[in-house]
Amino acid sequence: MPRKQLRGLPVKAIVTVMPRKEVLDPQGEAVRTGLHALSYEEVLSARVGRYVELELDGNAVEVESRVRAMCEQLLANEVIEDFSFTIED
Repeated sequence: MPRKQLRGLPVKAIVTVMPRKEVLDPQGEAVRTGLHALSYEEVLSARVGRYVELELDGNAVEVESRVRAMCEQLLANEVIEDFSFTIED
């Protein structure tokens, strides 16, 4: 797909999606167990989530609501996951 013409400098959004605290995290538990097996007994818990970088056309004010909508509609399942994001100019 061809890239559309940018209106200005791209803006970067950093999105983090994590399982909600009340939801079991089998991947996180596997990481904790594996670290214990490697003698890293100081690890009390581990949670595994996703890190997404988006490059967007527009300014930081414009893209904030769009990124929130992207998270709510696709990037996070709000029933079992929480998300946060930052916008970098």
